[in-house]
Amino acid sequence: MIKSLQQLLAGIPVKKVLGPTNLPIHTLCFDSRKVVVGVCFVAINGSQVDGHLYIEMAIAAGSHAIVCERLPQSIQAAVTYIVVASTPHALGMMAANFYDHPSKKLKVVAVTGTNGKTTVVHLLYNMATKMGYKAGMLSTIYNKVLDQTYPASHTTPDALQLQSFLHLMVAAGCSYCFIEASSHAIVQERLAGIDFTGAIFTNITHDHLDYHPDFLHYIQAKKKLFDGLPPTAFALMNQQDRNSSILVQNCKAKRFTFSLQDAADFRAKIVANTLDGLELEIGHQSVWFQLMGAFNASNLLAAYGTAQLLGLSSWESLVALSAIPPILGRMNRVSQQVIIDYAHTPDAIQKVIVALRAMLPVGTRLITIMGCGGNRDQQKRAMIGKILSENSDIAIFTSDNPRDEDPQEIIHAMQQGVAPAAKVLHIINRAMAIRTACYIAHPNDLILIAGKGHQYYEEIQGVQHFFCEAQIVQEILGE
Repeated sequence: MIKSLQQLLAGIPVKKVLGPTNLPIHTLCFDSRKVVVGVCFVAINGSQVDGHLYIEMAIAAGSHAIVCERLPQSIQAAVTYIVVASTPHALGMMAANFYDHPSKKLKVVAVTGTNGKTTVVHLLYNMATKMGYKAGMLSTIYNKVLDQTYPASHTTPDALQLQSFLHLMVAAGCSYCFIEASSHAIVQERLAGIDFTGAIFTNITHDHLDYHPDFLHYIQAKKKLFDGLPPTAFALMNQQDRNSSILVQNCKAKRFTFSLQDAADFRAKIVANTLDGLELEIGHQSVWFQLMGAFNASNLLAAYGTAQLLGLSSWESLVALSAIPPILGRMNRVSQQVIIDYAHTPDAIQKVIVALRAMLPVGTRLITIMGCGGNRDQQKRAMIGKILSENSDIAIFTSDNPRDEDPQEIIHAMQQGVAPAAKVLHIINRAMAIRTACYIAHPNDLILIAGKGHQYYEEIQGVQHFFCEAQIVQEILGE
């Protein structure tokens, strides 16, 4: 696929042009190490590296077109330079132009929020597939084009990968695409160039304050997604989150709400909530679902509401949703006594523990194993320590991707929030922590292993070591 530079710049405000724009462009690139002859290099000032410092390297590797926010000191006559206000935004728009705007040929729905994004996206993809529609999804766990699975390195792919996936979906005949939209991706303009059919807001709580300056900036990042929706799109908001009204203040899309408690456009009531699943009154039906916990009732309701806004059959969508098993790493019951969940924020772990407590028989102990990630938001460590110590019968603080930090220091930070007289153990080795929990558990106790979920690795000093919690549990319990 070859496009001219002029074609790729369509619809992008350009501040300055040096050189011809009728150049053939074979592909786009924002990593100078991957530049080859015929590439247009887009210099992005990222959180770690400024691409403008590598413009000369990109030219030396064969790039004959440079898109930048500021010109380099040395200008080469054989190279065309395009100056724009925002290179991240330009990259998304150029990628959309390169792949002939694939989102215009799909119904694309974004899901954003601190918790629930992955579950809602997987519910929507599986629901559409079970109903006979061709669909794709881009998620934290993996990406899908029909039944073809692709690995995921980020919650939301970079702009080039994203448009490439949308192009693959169009080529495969997909009608729908469901995307997790992280706050990082929204701020970094990875979604630029996408025509959204709708967007869903699940909730917003304390997270990613290692990236966003404060909670207000975090809210504003999520809000930006809804600010950009066209009048033809829909915005489906969780009415139970008081911040939902802030997110749609400047939204031009048609607004709808869902709630388990308040008056809303889409409502559901929990009839039964057990370790085997949920029974909900939803869509004037009583339906059993395989997911557990009140927060999953909200996720299911969001998926059902989206199905209605997409014009899908109410009954068929409920039948499809009821047939979906638990999402990988999201409240997965890997043995009679052990549940694995991805909860890694204060709000998420609080909701998981509350949900489990509500389902446990009187006298059953809850043993929770959890750590906090290194090189990430440090404010939440004591908060999580407090939640675990106050709501678990026994809490085991352990390692969870310490990265470049000392795991003992992370555990020490968690300990600062511990309630007096709480039963808390410190076991740095995560496998040993799991083994200890299994050994001290009584026959009717429940063990929650939180934080990793679908991840099959432990990241230490830049190296990812294979680590499968479900496998460790099965080896210990012989199940």
